[in-house]
Parts: sequence; C-alpha cells; structure tokens
Amino acid sequence: MRRILTLSLLCAACSAPAPAPHTAAAPPGASPRETPSETTAPETTSPSGGHRHGAGYHKDFSNAGAFSGSFDDPARDAWQHPAEVVALLKVPKGSVVADLGAGTGYFAAPLSESVGPSGKVLALDVEPKMIDFLKRRVHEQKLPNVEPRLVQADDPGLAPGSVARVLVVNTWHHIDDRASYARKLSQGLAPGGEIWIVDFTRESEHGPPAQYRLDAEQVIAELEQGGLHAELIEPEPLPRQYIVRARR
Repeated sequence: MRRILTLSLLCAACSAPAPAPHTAAAPPGASPRETPSETTAPETTSPSGGHRHGAGYHKDFSNAGAFSGSFDDPARDAWQHPAEVVALLKVPKGSVVADLGAGTGYFAAPLSESVGPSGKVLALDVEPKMIDFLKRRVHEQKLPNVEPRLVQADDPGLAPGSVARVLVVNTWHHIDDRASYARKLSQGLAPGGEIWIVDFTRESEHGPPAQYRLDAEQVIAELEQGGLHAELIEPEPLPRQYIVRARR
C-alpha cells in the first residue's frame, strides 16, 4: 500500500530515531525555505515503469523525526497561517474534527483548542512512524482530546456521520482516485459537516512537481464527483495556497 497522506514534503536522509517535537532537527542541507518542497522525491510510476497519469504523488515519510524539523519549523507559520486556517473552519465546540494527513501534528494544538475539552481531534495518517511521533507529541503537549490514528491509503476510516470538520492540508495531491476518496469523506460527515482542503497553487514557489499540482477547479470537480458541493474560498487568505470548502 502506497503512503500518500502526510503533510508537506521534504527529502530526508537521517535514519536516527525520531526526536521529541521541540528538539527535532531538519535533514542535512535543508532550510526553512525548503519546508514544503516536493521536487526531490521520486515520481510515481506504474508497474511497467512509466508515469501514472492522474495518480497521487507518493513519497516515503517514514523518517518522522527528520521531517519534524521542517513541518514544525516556526517559520512555517508565516505562510501557513495555522490559527487563521482553523478559525475559518468555525469548529463547533464539543465536536469531532479529522486532521487528514496529520504528519507530525503541526495542526494538533490549534485544532485541540478549537474543539474544546469535550471534543475530539482525529489525527489521521498512513505512516506508522508518523503516528508514533504524534503519540509522543500528544503526551508531551498534554493534548488528551487528540487521538492519533493509523488509516489505510484508500480509506480515512471515518464512522458514518461522525465528524463535523475534515481538514486536509498539503495532502490532497497525494491521494489516488480522489473522487472515490471524497465519497468516503462525505459519508463520514455529520449533518452540517464540512471538508476543508488547503493545497499549493501552480504559481507557488513550493509544492509538488508541476505534473502533480492541482488547480482549485480540479479539486472542486473531484469533490463534486464524490457527491459534495464545493467552492473556492475567496479572497485567498494564504500567500502560496488556495482553500476549498465542501459540503454534502
């Protein structure tokens, strides 16, 4: 099963055990500017060795400790605007929110605060070592309402009608068969639930290789193929990305 759902990308060379979130170092040669860069990873290929048109962009995210150096770099806040993104969601207190492609848990704390003590954040990822890292982070930062959960690459594993919001940051372009995946997300939404997708524009200096970048219009079409009503959030509040909201 290919791994597809981790937050923004950076080539990692270190194989040491993952350090704690506040001490993790970036991979050798990395800089904050390279935080979301995906251009150094091998491209997705078909069994015959050719590029698979329309496939998600696949990368190895097993070195969670190395990735934390870039994913959790405080400099990321300047362009990712985590507090502003979470505020846009208007999360109901006491509700359940899914962070799809949670990675090392960059959004864990703001989402935890948004749902309140009686709510829950499902931090979902397909990489077991990211989930291990998340568990340590949740313990160290005392976030009892955050539940790291390992999921399958083709299924978010959400119970029907269970979540008020799904946040998908820098992850949608990793998913194969996105229309089918959108249908599964839709089934997991509670009444009034919403899916929020944040991804890189084609003009952004960061992001995946050109052939894997998705226009907002394509993301909207994929969500609508999955039975959802989707729209672009304007004006765009992020300097390098767009935001799409979808509802049942």
